[in-house]
Amino acid sequence: MYKIAIDGPGGAGKSTVAKAVAAALKITYVDTGALYRTIGLYVKQKKVDPSDAQAVTALLPEIHIELLYRDGTQHILLNGEDVGDSIRTQEISMYASKVSAYPAVRDFLLSTQRDIAKTQSVIMDGRDIGTVIFPDAEVKIFMTATAENRAERRYKELIDRGVPADYEVILEEIKTRDRNDSTRATAPLKQADDAILLDNTGFKLEESVDAVLKIIAEKLPETAK
Repeated sequence: MYKIAIDGPGGAGKSTVAKAVAAALKITYVDTGALYRTIGLYVKQKKVDPSDAQAVTALLPEIHIELLYRDGTQHILLNGEDVGDSIRTQEISMYASKVSAYPAVRDFLLSTQRDIAKTQSVIMDGRDIGTVIFPDAEVKIFMTATAENRAERRYKELIDRGVPADYEVILEEIKTRDRNDSTRATAPLKQADDAILLDNTGFKLEESVDAVLKIIAEKLPETAK
């Protein structure tokens, strides 16, 4: 069994690439960002200010998160209900960015993330997978792209799904989230010392996937067979 960690800022394509790589290698993909988004969704549902650490922490005992895998796809249940696409909005992204800064929230999810990797090979993406969750991961990649390129991707994704979007608003939200993620006191976004940097600005999806598979094959030759 082995662990692959992909870290990087929001909108770099980590989740999409990780899913494709997991399918190619026939291993389990864990979308950690979705876990934080799920907590963010619950905070919003309860009409709690995500900037209020004490209020957010007080909600944690009410939250039960389950991960289910169907046909290789991760489904998240929040207190028994599949959250589906409701956690994929820009608003929930901002909620997730705020609540993920709280040590209590990160501790709440830490065991969930580590337990999955005890029985199977996994690829996991997020902000601190290679630095905090799996510092012993066999492969660590830090995937990034310019803020403008990431905003273009997010804008196109939303438009393609029929969701109204404003590029300038998305760009500012991405820059704000970058600042929040990189300056937070607990597990800030940073490249692990032994992670390989992959700047995929201007890459098509298949190019990013191929680049990641090449890195993995160099670190774990058995995966290339």
